[in-house]
Amino acid sequence: MKLHYQLNAAFTALLLVILTVAGFVIYSLLLNLLVQNEQQQLEQKGEILVSALNEQYQSFSDVDRIYDFLQEQDMQLILYNSRENRVLVSTMPGSVVRGFGRNNDFSDTQKNVWEYRTDKFVTSRITILPASSNLELILLTPMKDLQAVRHTFVIRLLIVFIIGAVVAVLLSSILTNKLVTPLTRLKYQLKKIEKRKFDDIEPIRATGEIKEVAKSVYDMANELNRYIRSQQSFFQNASHELKTPLMTIQGYAEGIKENVFDEAEKEKGLEVMVNEVKRLKKIINEMILLAKLDSEQASYHPKQINVAALVEHVADRVLPLAAEDHVTLKKEVAEGMYIYADEEKMLRALLNLVVNGVRHAHSVVKITAAMNGKQKMLVVEDDGEGISEELLPHIFHRFVKGKQGETGLGLAITRAIIEQSGGKITVENKSDEGARFVILFPGNA
Repeated sequence: MKLHYQLNAAFTALLLVILTVAGFVIYSLLLNLLVQNEQQQLEQKGEILVSALNEQYQSFSDVDRIYDFLQEQDMQLILYNSRENRVLVSTMPGSVVRGFGRNNDFSDTQKNVWEYRTDKFVTSRITILPASSNLELILLTPMKDLQAVRHTFVIRLLIVFIIGAVVAVLLSSILTNKLVTPLTRLKYQLKKIEKRKFDDIEPIRATGEIKEVAKSVYDMANELNRYIRSQQSFFQNASHELKTPLMTIQGYAEGIKENVFDEAEKEKGLEVMVNEVKRLKKIINEMILLAKLDSEQASYHPKQINVAALVEHVADRVLPLAAEDHVTLKKEVAEGMYIYADEEKMLRALLNLVVNGVRHAHSVVKITAAMNGKQKMLVVEDDGEGISEELLPHIFHRFVKGKQGETGLGLAITRAIIEQSGGKITVENKSDEGARFVILFPGNA
């Protein structure tokens, strides 16, 4: 069953339950309310009649005249003498009055509903003053009249419930349709993502949580599109990077096999082949490392690392290369600064940055480690020519090489290691000259 129908069915069922419970409660309380209201009205009418009797008759001994007066009121009433336990005047049939007597209804002053056979009567007793007269005026209303009123009220209430339920169901249908329509449209957009039709994805109008879900879907689609394109670019670049040394090795190998080279050229060819094999091995090893960093959490073993000791290890390894290129290494490291990362991999990430800096620097490479607010910051900067503006946004992508680049995987590996450690790396060109790589770790890292 579709969500639209499920929501409508659930709302309709809930509405029916609420209306049923409300109707049952109203129906069960209504008769009691009607009885109480009728007793109040009878009491008011009785007080008016007693007041009228007191004004017209100084004595209640003239029963015939009182009877005529009461008959004119067109009401069901009884004039009762409680001391003599005798009915003086009654506008009701004698059999009914005798039935009340047999049930001791006259003597029970607390009883408000009297019964005669299958009929019931709501009563109200008014004492006629002075109390020494021992006279009571008893007014009665058949319960059938109240039940008829209740029946009429319930029918009208049922009509109101039906109309209200129909309107509520229509509103529910409109609202659920408004709620489900964006989900339906979102489903079609997900189908486009499934078929990788990223350019055909269209935004949908929605509010609340559905809007947030739609935005998450679009962000996911963009990220997936970027990932797929990066993978395609990766395989294209990887095939190109692997193809070039393989073609070189193949060319020299076939030349040596066919004896088209002299001895000097053979030696040179073998040396080129060995260098190309080493280059291939390096590319493949870095590709394997990058794949592990992207997919295997088990290959990552973080622990607390002293940043000062880490920078010192990097400097020791880079010092021969820096001396060869006449580049000075400068270090400014805050003491007592620690990060939580895989020490071996973090050492490699920093080595990649510092070696790149030495390769492109004119004279100085500077390593800085300090607190930046609540964050821990590592900076590697050089005084070289900087990074071209075209290359800057893509410098951390795979097989993107700048001047003097080797495999194009070093900075991609560096970014993967830092992001695995919960950090973030950015790059910018300095205002004067050279490039600056900034690594930020959260304060609790």
